[in-house]
Amino acid sequence: MQSTKHPAVAGMFYPADPQSLQSEIEQFLGQAHPALSTPPKALVVPHAGYIYSGPIAASAYTCLESIRARIERVLILAPAHRVPFQGLAFCSASRFETPLGLVPVDREAIDRLRGLPQLQENDFAFRDEHSIEVQLPFLQRVLESFSIVPLLVGDASDLQVAEVLELLWGGDETLIVISSDLSHYLDYEAAVRMDRETTRAIEEIRPEAISYHHACGRTPLRGLLRVAKAHGLKPNTLDLRNSGDTAGSHDRVVGYGAYVFN
Repeated sequence: MQSTKHPAVAGMFYPADPQSLQSEIEQFLGQAHPALSTPPKALVVPHAGYIYSGPIAASAYTCLESIRARIERVLILAPAHRVPFQGLAFCSASRFETPLGLVPVDREAIDRLRGLPQLQENDFAFRDEHSIEVQLPFLQRVLESFSIVPLLVGDASDLQVAEVLELLWGGDETLIVISSDLSHYLDYEAAVRMDRETTRAIEEIRPEAISYHHACGRTPLRGLLRVAKAHGLKPNTLDLRNSGDTAGSHDRVVGYGAYVFN
């Protein structure tokens, strides 16, 4: 029986009207022009409201245009903001809905994870969560036919995340997306300094240098860094800004970075 995870933040984080949403994403993508010589295996992308982080997210997603037909599965790991729990969580839904349509969940991949002690089914954690949902319209625009493995990360370790990533690493058909914002609610100059520190840690693949204050998705990000190092991937920074650069004041800003691993 098919079950659907309906959108929680359509009309708040991004437009609920399909045409308006499509137009907004097209505008963001049209303004992003990263140059990559090799296709990405993993992306780190922010997850705020599109008015704030959409341009930064687009700089990562536009990298997929040349391989849009190759990617069949997207493993999305994102921090849980609203519900505390141990380990990592999946939900029972067989598809996620956005204003642009339905995205199937790779239930076979979920079943492969069920034996891991750090994995649990937790529909309640997904109910009002935005960190996975805001990635989906971008993926729907830039990819063709694909499924997702949506996982929320609670109180977990880097190694627990890395184990999941290794299990579902796959080949060229599998893309990894880590959903994370950077610093939160610092003044503009302090945020710029901290986000540059985080960026250096990512570029130098130093997961131990990324702490609680550097990124809300620090645990999935650190897990990716560990696995990326083992696989010989090279990180590149595509964009680094904050809400003071896009649509907010400079008093209390949130940092956003887009990174690609290939």
